Amino acid sequence: MEASRDVVFDGVTKRYDDGTVAVDTLDLTVDAGEFLVLLGPSGCGKSTTLRMLAGLEEVTAGEIRIGGARVNDLPPGARGLGMVFQSYALYPHMTVADNLSFGLRMVRRGERLEAAEIDERVREAVDMLGLGPELAKKPRDLSGGQRQRVAIGRALVRRPKVLLMDEPLSNLDAKLRGQMRIELRRLHERHGTTTIYVTHDQVEAMTLADRIAVLDGGRLQQHASPLTAYHEPANAFVASFLGTPPMNLIDGVAGDGRFVAGELGITLPTHLAGASGPCTFGIRPEEVEIVQADADGVAAEILGVERLGGESVYHLEVAGHSIKALWRREDLAAPNIDLAVGSAVIFPKSSES
Repeated sequence: MEASRDVVFDGVTKRYDDGTVAVDTLDLTVDAGEFLVLLGPSGCGKSTTLRMLAGLEEVTAGEIRIGGARVNDLPPGARGLGMVFQSYALYPHMTVADNLSFGLRMVRRGERLEAAEIDERVREAVDMLGLGPELAKKPRDLSGGQRQRVAIGRALVRRPKVLLMDEPLSNLDAKLRGQMRIELRRLHERHGTTTIYVTHDQVEAMTLADRIAVLDGGRLQQHASPLTAYHEPANAFVASFLGTPPMNLIDGVAGDGRFVAGELGITLPTHLAGASGPCTFGIRPEEVEIVQADADGVAAEILGVERLGGESVYHLEVAGHSIKALWRREDLAAPNIDLAVGSAVIFPKSSES
């Protein structure tokens, strides 16, 4: 398999004729062999970014490089990319084997591969994806997960420098999505192709990515490992987008080791004691702690509980503010408890996107 390539977006902007800016001055590097997930809500620019890389959208400004070579003006077929999209786009009248090999056979005369080379590439993809028993079947006889594996195999037989995937699991049910997430991660660990994957699903991002690039409003908000983005979000948007339930965010003022928002006063953890000025205080639901009534905590009223089995989401009111806590306990009969904060974050107002 041909060596993977790095991908660089250098000040890349996409502006449409009506003035709409879909992607705004994107600076992003994807290392060779990396699995990067472009994550964000609908309309954030993630699919537009992928389409510019694929050559399906023109770049308004900036430069895209693959393996150090500028590709802005190259047609899609000359960029060395494999693409897998939300729609499987399999040929219904062809068998799995024919679907896998068709793209290799339908090339210009001077670029055609020998039949033995085509067969070798197909066998390699079949072995990697576990499609042996399905080779003689047609798409109508396959499950959704099997069809998606065929679509991935069709991209891999081209031995791409970079593999692009745009919401490839969105047509599958929840159980199949879970299975395919595991399969995709194992597949990447085996073939090591540079992969750029677009999704709005934070679970896919957290489980698949080496690094994630969080986008909002066409701008890059954070580029980091999934756990870094989760525990050390760059701004309030990233904090609220990652996590279920999302991070609790409260606007207020910090100073003298305390955070104050109306009647709410919280003693800040040591790592935040130096914060000052208008800010947003953030804490993950699982980091909210129950403490003894005589400890340095704040009183909270339990408004409701969502019992999820092994854990429960508690809806609390704290000095007029609604927050959520995620706890593995069922013994909170009293309506009032005292809380303290563990690993919290503070976003100065200037850092909020």
